Amino acid sequence: MKIASKIENLREVEKVVDEIATKFQLKNELYGNILIAFLEAVNNAIVHGNKQNEEKDVIVNITIEKGELHIVVKDQGKGFDYENVPDPTAPENIENISGRGIFLMRKLSDKLIFDENGTKAELIFYLDK
Repeated sequence: MKIASKIENLREVEKVVDEIATKFQLKNELYGNILIAFLEAVNNAIVHGNKQNEEKDVIVNITIEKGELHIVVKDQGKGFDYENVPDPTAPENIENISGRGIFLMRKLSDKLIFDENGTKAELIFYLDK
C-alpha cells in the first residue's frame, strides 16, 4: 500500500484496520491497539519522516502469518535516532504537545522494531491472545 504524505490519507489506514478486524474477528482491545499504533506510525512517517512533502510516499506492507500481524511502515525521510527518544512520561516532557507517538507504538504493539536508520518501523501484534 502506498500513501501520499497528506494527513487526510490516514483515513486509508482506518479502512485497512477495519477490514483486518472484520476478517479476523479481532477483539475490541486488540482492534484499538492496532488502530492507534498503526495511525501513529503512518502519522510519524508523514509528518516527521517525509515532512508532509506530498511528492514523497509512505509505503505500508501488511502480512499475517502464524498468528502474528506484521505492519511495516517506511518513509522517504532521513531517519532519526530511535534509540534516544525522550520519555514523554518524564516530568520535563509531560506538557510537550508532541513526542508520544513512539511511546504509544511501543505500549500498544507486542513488538516494535526500527530499521534503516529509523525510516522503517515494524509493528507486530499477536492475534491469538
